[in-house]
Amino acid sequence: MRALRTTRIVSWAAVALVAVSSLTACGAPPWTESSATPTPTPVATSPAPIEVIVNDLATGSVQRSLSAGAIALSVDYYSTLTMDKWTAAANKPLTFNLKGSLLTDDGQQIYISRVSLVVGVNGPLGPLAAPPTISDLATVSPGYPMKDPYTYNQTFILPAVDETATSLTLSFTYELLLQTTPTSTEYAKQTAADTLTIALATEPAEG
Repeated sequence: MRALRTTRIVSWAAVALVAVSSLTACGAPPWTESSATPTPTPVATSPAPIEVIVNDLATGSVQRSLSAGAIALSVDYYSTLTMDKWTAAANKPLTFNLKGSLLTDDGQQIYISRVSLVVGVNGPLGPLAAPPTISDLATVSPGYPMKDPYTYNQTFILPAVDETATSLTLSFTYELLLQTTPTSTEYAKQTAADTLTIALATEPAEG
């Protein structure tokens, strides 16, 4: 009887071993499991926008038509310095000719009493330090006549600016006086404004 009981115990152990082996066989072999890390999907990025700088003097000159009340103005801007030399470090001459006419002309004269120029300096990251306002105040009273056959002619020199500057914004203000009658010593003040944007050339690389 003791030998038979021993045989039963061995038999159950054998069954248990077979069961464990069967369960183990159901799993995938460890060498077939993938250990590769998933490759992240690249995120598409948009290219940085290219800033286009307007250059009103790209051809070397530009003409503008302005108005101030009953006065019509024609302004010619040009530079004797070629645009490839309009660098941040250069002194940049800008000449302008101004002449006026009247929509209803009863013979009154038009005078210019003051011209002011505010220079805005623009860089890649925004505004930069700007030079002082440039102005021309008439030295005769009531001002300089500028109705045909007269014209007003002036040259402003724009000084050197920050070396990182990419363009200039030029804001002109023209202060005018119009005779109330052809023989009057009384005048009506009128103001005209204009703005130019000028791209600056890059300094040539030193060889």
